[in-house]
Amino acid sequence: MNIEKKKRVAVVTGSSSGIGEAIARELAGNGITVVLLARRFERIDVLASELGHGAIAIKADVTERESIVAAANQVEQALGGVDILINNAGVMLTGPFDSSQRDEHRQMIETNLLGAMTVTEVFLPQLRRNKGDLVNISSVAGRVAPSGFAAYAATKWGINGWSEALRVELQPDIRVMVIEPGAIATELADHITHEESQSVAKSALDWAIPPSDIAEVIAFAVNLPKRTSINEILIRPTVQMM
Repeated sequence: MNIEKKKRVAVVTGSSSGIGEAIARELAGNGITVVLLARRFERIDVLASELGHGAIAIKADVTERESIVAAANQVEQALGGVDILINNAGVMLTGPFDSSQRDEHRQMIETNLLGAMTVTEVFLPQLRRNKGDLVNISSVAGRVAPSGFAAYAATKWGINGWSEALRVELQPDIRVMVIEPGAIATELADHITHEESQSVAKSALDWAIPPSDIAEVIAFAVNLPKRTSINEILIRPTVQMM
């Protein structure tokens, strides 16, 4: 009697564009059922239809726990829970550290750090049961902190420290991986409100690498045998100085 093996299920937050969209495409191409989580439902709904193979789009905001709980319940009921959780949702609102940027500081902390922690906390029972993988998207700014990156770097250094503690706490059942991209050609810079900082960020697009490069590395990491874990991966354009 042949029993069909359950396909792995990957939940990708912030999957409406950029790295999140690229991850969803790459994992779907690897035969993994993808669940797209984002605020911009119209985008992920189109993407889910394009990916096919059981892909699901769920409108959710990582800063609103109730929407994440609802999403987790839907994943449980429809697909039997998550096997790969990728915390990708994030914003980069660089600029001087002063009172004029306080709203941006709070938004980054609530989205980049607290959002990832909330999503993980909610999906953790499913990950434990399925002995899955937790992938947290950090940044090169989790290692270096140039001028204008104070609050953003704080969120990414936070992701790194939190992830390392989870790696120790959750092993061997759950692998924890941190991905630290350098300059990537996405729309992150479009949301920066400080004009000079936005100009600097957009100038990096001339030599930034495509999100698909990050996605390919993540697919490689989650497809390794469970006995092996690549815990931290720093990926930068070859020409990047920072």
